[in-house]
Amino acid sequence: MRRDLRPVIVAGSTAAVSCGLLVLAVWQGWLGPDVGRGGNFCEAPSGWAVRQPSNSFSNAGFVIAGLLIAWHASLPTNVGTSMARRPYLATAMACIVVLLGPASAAMHATQSALGGHLDMLSMYLVASLAFSYALMRFLRAGTALLASAFVAAIVVCEIVEAYGPAAPVIMTSANGAFGLLLVAATVLELLTMRRAQTSSRRGFAFAAVGTLLVAFAIWNASNAFLCAPHSWLQGHAAWHLLDALAAYLLYRYYASEQLIRAGEPAASAEPDQRSVAGLPS
Repeated sequence: MRRDLRPVIVAGSTAAVSCGLLVLAVWQGWLGPDVGRGGNFCEAPSGWAVRQPSNSFSNAGFVIAGLLIAWHASLPTNVGTSMARRPYLATAMACIVVLLGPASAAMHATQSALGGHLDMLSMYLVASLAFSYALMRFLRAGTALLASAFVAAIVVCEIVEAYGPAAPVIMTSANGAFGLLLVAATVLELLTMRRAQTSSRRGFAFAAVGTLLVAFAIWNASNAFLCAPHSWLQGHAAWHLLDALAAYLLYRYYASEQLIRAGEPAASAEPDQRSVAGLPS
């Protein structure tokens, strides 16, 4: 069987168009003037078009992660109970992860207000997807619930961003809404695991959560005692790269899910995708 290259084509087109538009926007000043948005992430603004080079170009990690998701989603051997059987969901996830890159770079490259909003919107998209996908599977519902929960979560985040106050540690209420969606998604995933009705490579899920926790620790440290404004090595750039890795690991957990048939032990339903992915277990 041949690969279904549609996820790769869609995600690749999303990457090409979004990154191309970002280049034009930075060059032409479409995103508006520099208002210092994102200036609190340590890196000092440069004197050239890209205001925060390290924090901007590190977002390439999201584009790469999204393309890897699309490449894995194109495998003909992907079978399972949820995302692996719904390639359009895997494609949507790939595109959302790809968009995290140019959207976040829009803020760090320009320090504009509109760039900052694009950055936050991309965060809402990925967190809302994780939450709504977990909710759908926990409630054993269909994609109509996923779509409704996805839109509702984004709307709530936008309202919190518009009207929420500043917050300690996480800076803004909007960051808090993003974090709460991820926490809710994690809790729902754990509850789904406890039902033992599906088998999955849960190591990917735990690795994704662990990577996010390390990234959050670096995010905080780089805003305080590890801040070196004129260094090319920025903690916030590491946050971007680790988040990209976490998104890919989360997808691999989704794609490994299999339904356990009645009378079948859980261990035998565990898919071995090492040869498929070309990666060690």
